[in-house]
Amino acid sequence: MMRSLWSGVTGLQAHQIAMDVEGNNIANVNTNGFKYSRANFSDLLSQTSKIATAPQGKSGGKNPMQVGLGSEIGSITRMFSQGSIQTTSKNTDLAIQGNGFFVVSPDGGKTYKYTRSGDFVFDADGNFVNSKGLILQGWVRDKNSGKLDTTAPIQNITIPPGLTTPANPTSILNLKANLNSGAHIVNRSPIRPLDSTDGTAGADGTPNTKDDEKIDDFAVLFNDEGDSFNIKDGQGIVVSFDGTTTKEFRYTSNPANVDTTDGNSDGAYYFRTTEDLRASLQHYLRDSTAPNPNATVTVNDLGKFEINNSAGTSPLDIKISGLSDATTDENKLFTVAMKSLSGKLSAGSTGIKVSQSITAATHASSIDIFDSLGTKHTVRLEFRKSGYITDTNGTKVGATWDMKIIVPEPGEIGGVPVANEVMGTVSFNDDGSLSSYTPSSITYTANNGSAPNQTIQLNLGTTNRFDGLTSFDSNSNTAGISQDGFTGGDLDGIRIDESGTLVGSFTNGRSFGLAQLAMAKFTNNVGLESEGGNIFIQTANSGDPVIGQAAVGGRGFVQSSALEMSNVDLSRSLTQLIVIQRGFQANSKTITTSDQMLNTLLQLKQ
Repeated sequence: MMRSLWSGVTGLQAHQIAMDVEGNNIANVNTNGFKYSRANFSDLLSQTSKIATAPQGKSGGKNPMQVGLGSEIGSITRMFSQGSIQTTSKNTDLAIQGNGFFVVSPDGGKTYKYTRSGDFVFDADGNFVNSKGLILQGWVRDKNSGKLDTTAPIQNITIPPGLTTPANPTSILNLKANLNSGAHIVNRSPIRPLDSTDGTAGADGTPNTKDDEKIDDFAVLFNDEGDSFNIKDGQGIVVSFDGTTTKEFRYTSNPANVDTTDGNSDGAYYFRTTEDLRASLQHYLRDSTAPNPNATVTVNDLGKFEINNSAGTSPLDIKISGLSDATTDENKLFTVAMKSLSGKLSAGSTGIKVSQSITAATHASSIDIFDSLGTKHTVRLEFRKSGYITDTNGTKVGATWDMKIIVPEPGEIGGVPVANEVMGTVSFNDDGSLSSYTPSSITYTANNGSAPNQTIQLNLGTTNRFDGLTSFDSNSNTAGISQDGFTGGDLDGIRIDESGTLVGSFTNGRSFGLAQLAMAKFTNNVGLESEGGNIFIQTANSGDPVIGQAAVGGRGFVQSSALEMSNVDLSRSLTQLIVIQRGFQANSKTITTSDQMLNTLLQLKQ
């Protein structure tokens, strides 16, 4: 029989396998993460009729005489070229740009499998799984340390449903600011004059509106000597404009409780700012037992309250005293400042009654801190220039500033429950750099059941550096103020970054890594064995997986809200179909031609 018959048969068999390979490629043209395969032909064993001989004497050498016995599929190579990236609207869809595989496990991490298909979702238990229910592997944030240790063994990525983050009490407060070196000692900023109305209704019934002027909280204002009023809730003054009838004016830290028209049930006015007090004094002046409809209360450019009893009004007998009762002590500094308004003021007088000056701090910064329950408390830091540092020759080589740290009541600082402020100092060198500051920390206890004696470190900068407080000859300003505390929060959403970190966003505004997916790379990707379902398993020829973080060590980076499409090139595959078909036809022709030759031999005996 002719060898060409069997050669043709092997060719048909090989092209059948090649067609199977290409058909599988086309079938998976829309399979996410699919990598196409290529059938590689090779020849079979050749029959040698004559062996090769070396040249001898004058005779040349002869090549071997061989007849091939057909072809076969020598190998099927999977091509791991990058597939196109398709964006999606699901943030748990993941695509790998570059080399590497997602690591998944069917048994809680006992065995690992590998995939390029990133169609992941969270199941009912919070496991991050693919479409086959295999759990993605990686590193999970430690509940105690709050860290993601990517050097630890990988495990199931699970984000428990209803995850919350507890409150974190403030432990450090950072301030970066400039205190104007050109400021004079004890030279505070005057409050602006206020010309707004008293908030009563006009003749047409329309409420009179206030002008848009700056207002200053009385709790952070100073008297002539530079001493802070530090006025507390309920403190205030008792005022009479006729020498007999009195009215209480009380401070409140809550803007919602401000009442400048005596509209509450206890018969007192409540103010928070200089404008609140001005408006309430004017309202009472015009509405007291001796009506003075044209009298005015204003604040001048020097921050002094002025009472003007204009023509056509009744005479005034102004009496101002401190307010104290069973629950409230008198604020003597505030009383003294306002007592200067006391005295008689005749009708139509061109004179006025003036209080002491009320000024604001040279510079102040505020920030919310948090206790162990996540409750916010506002801390205010106030600064005023107090003196200079001189050398032995009396030359100024720096400056000192008084610092006041104020927190809201109820509470205590440094174990003292009555006062809600700490006094300190800040010193600067002659180049404006920070020299020193005290205190370096404060201890705060809130009266709300939170952990007591909360210590907060003050980071105002490094000695002889310019990384915190500075004192240059420019306007005082706060460049940055921050702290590390926060209230508790519930998990609100998850996003995945290029490193494969699952970043959780919480309702308290905090965001941090909850887990980080692991990626594997192999020395020989082609050596992996396909298990179906877009899953590969390790073989003896793939090499061991090198597992690590995405975008590190030759592993690709992760793109969320995206899937890697199949890398099948239809134009190549359809062209390959034609080539395979023609190859199959040619091999079948070899068989029919050989048959015709044999038939010719059979006809020789006829």
